[in-house]
Amino acid sequence: MELVRDWAEATSRWGNQGESTGFQHRYWLDAWYRAFDAATPLIAIISDTITRRDVALVPLICREHHGVRMIEFADLGVSDYNAPILARGVAHDSARMRDIGRALLAALRALPDRPDLIRLKKMPAEIRKRTNPLLASGWIGSSSLNGNLVEIGDDFEAYCHSIRKMQLPRCWRVFTRHPGARFQVAATADEALRLLDVMDVQQRERMKRLGLRFVLDDVNYARFYRDVVSRGIEEGYAVVSALTCGDEIVATTMGIRHGVDYSLLRTSNAGGPWSNCSPGLLCVERTMAALHERGVRNFDLSIGNYGYKRRFGAKPLPLTDVSIALTWRGVPYVLRDRAAQGLRRYPRLAERIRRAIDTRVAH
Repeated sequence: MELVRDWAEATSRWGNQGESTGFQHRYWLDAWYRAFDAATPLIAIISDTITRRDVALVPLICREHHGVRMIEFADLGVSDYNAPILARGVAHDSARMRDIGRALLAALRALPDRPDLIRLKKMPAEIRKRTNPLLASGWIGSSSLNGNLVEIGDDFEAYCHSIRKMQLPRCWRVFTRHPGARFQVAATADEALRLLDVMDVQQRERMKRLGLRFVLDDVNYARFYRDVVSRGIEEGYAVVSALTCGDEIVATTMGIRHGVDYSLLRTSNAGGPWSNCSPGLLCVERTMAALHERGVRNFDLSIGNYGYKRRFGAKPLPLTDVSIALTWRGVPYVLRDRAAQGLRRYPRLAERIRRAIDTRVAH
């Protein structure tokens, strides 16, 4: 186990692109560690003691929260899924998977500046059809969040038939009655960033109407998304699309593509007179159609269980949270996390408590 405090040093040392979710892609993590430089990088590189070959890289940070030193994934709310990167060309049997998790925990416990808490959230059970080693170690705890996965075979028309109640073909006809109305996928960084500027404005106005804080008013978050788009658009990793009519941008989407997988991250629409054609949903569907032609078969509509995702046929993808106290300061956080996990076994009670909390926050 080697713990590296600099992301650039870790990537030069790693030298193996590996298997990961789209949120551990080099463009995503490069942008993340640059944008959120207030957090201290702590990248774990795990090697086989016999062959000396690297087997996994775990992108972590160490930060202080209310006097508690926490080890977390490089996330801060922008990544849907957190997981290690698994080296390619290396066997990953169940015993090796367990050893990776144990080695990581032992190394974090042995840090000279010992943290108080390990808090790893939003972990999928599998990484590109390989077992997540951090779950193979028995680190199990339900997450309040889940993915929303739409798996489409080779026949996109059959999928469209399955969601015919959404009446998206009718929405497309209504939209294209306007002269100059069209759908487009940004091909250059300049074009994508222009769409992103409009997306920010549309989302900010919606948050203002709802009385909610707009996270992209934080310069670090805004810089992060622009960095991902600028670096990833030409290779097709970052995908920015829009419905436009003349010079007006009616709706937008932003997501990331990783092989046959696509994750939708942000959507926006102008609303108002365009509401009769459901521009937000229509832009998502047109984006799915365009990417399906390019070989994408799995569409994740992101965390957050909004009703429209069920209408698209999305099925929940369970995630795992794990909290481990390393000192007494971390114990209250672990107890709170476990209480929340236990409460989720009683959905009606959990929903009543959530509403009560939301009401207090709103006031």
